Amino acid sequence: MSVRIGINPLTWTNDDMPELGGDTPLETCLKEAKQAGYAGVELGNKFPRKAPELRPILARHDLDLVSGWYSSRLLERTVEAEKEAIVPHLTLLADMNCPVMVYAEVSRCVHGERKVPLSKRPVLAESEWKEFGRRLTEMGRYLERRGLRLAYHHHMGTVIETEAEIDRLMAETGPEVGLLLDTGHLTYAGGDPVATARRHAQRIVHVHCKDVRPAILKAARARDASFLDSVLDGVFTVPGDGCVEYRQVLKEVAEAGYNGWLVVEAEQDPAKAHPLTYARMGFDNLSALARGAGL
Repeated sequence: MSVRIGINPLTWTNDDMPELGGDTPLETCLKEAKQAGYAGVELGNKFPRKAPELRPILARHDLDLVSGWYSSRLLERTVEAEKEAIVPHLTLLADMNCPVMVYAEVSRCVHGERKVPLSKRPVLAESEWKEFGRRLTEMGRYLERRGLRLAYHHHMGTVIETEAEIDRLMAETGPEVGLLLDTGHLTYAGGDPVATARRHAQRIVHVHCKDVRPAILKAARARDASFLDSVLDGVFTVPGDGCVEYRQVLKEVAEAGYNGWLVVEAEQDPAKAHPLTYARMGFDNLSALARGAGL
């Protein structure tokens, strides 16, 4: 199977904590992404949000736009209101020929609150699941009509975080809702990326490849740290530099015929983790792991 390898600009500059890499120009991010070997980048907070402005910037660096995060609030507003809110982002991704939209429900979320421990994250009530699944499926159909797949991003500090919640989400939604498998977030949540990839291989439409430093994760759990404090402490790193079993994860998606993007997304403090060094490490490691898995 053929895949392409991209990177998220979190390596250089952080969306949840703009002070991390705040002085780093977009041109530096793009130039170094290309130097490291990547074929594309996901959106970040320094990117123009109109295709006529963004297209020539990426073209100068011979990079494609992979996708971009969308903050959904389907638990707080109607599907029609969500469709109206999503139009600018949808238009940009469609105009840039992106295959998927990174989609996460952020109602009640705590991942952007540095003073809030992850134990305080929101949990869906039993009575909310069916309606949430219905609304999400309708959004998936809406995106499909515009040529995009909805790639649902399970994420620490949100209503879909654990392996069991991913399983329930897949059960409550139709095939219009694809799964974004994020190896780092699932490992942090105590889940098994290999088993999850095996169970939901046919629903996986996008893969975020971040690794986890186990000693830092253990300490973060012990003190019930916030998500952002864990990031600052270095809980995440690039593929091959932590404890995630990437060979087996990638083997599972390869056997299912996956042919989308593999995206290095390892948010770290750029003052501690030199961006170009880690970008190169992530590309080299992930390329070798992907080839070894038959991708």
